[in-house]
Amino acid sequence: MNRVVKKNRIMGTASRPRLMVLRSNKYLYAQVINDMDGKTVAGVSEKTITSEGSRMDKARQLGKLLAEKAKAQKIEKVVFDRGSYAYHGLVKAVAEGAREGGLSF
Repeated sequence: MNRVVKKNRIMGTASRPRLMVLRSNKYLYAQVINDMDGKTVAGVSEKTITSEGSRMDKARQLGKLLAEKAKAQKIEKVVFDRGSYAYHGLVKAVAEGAREGGLSF
């Protein structure tokens, strides 16, 4: 049986873009997206982080790195989009790292 699931979509604007988190089995990705223009403002992946440590530490560093890139584009406020993932573990670590980097939700 096929089900159609309707979901309220979080939208990002030019003044407050959307911070999207994607988890794959191997890597973690995060992007800041302006949905009005359909453009990615900043994006990072766990592949770019070369430091050693646990996956949780890398997720926090990923959030900080994304915050630095977003602040270089003069973005300080974002809307957090966790997708279908629960707000704990790696997703929470990315959000906390972005907050430590200077972004506000």
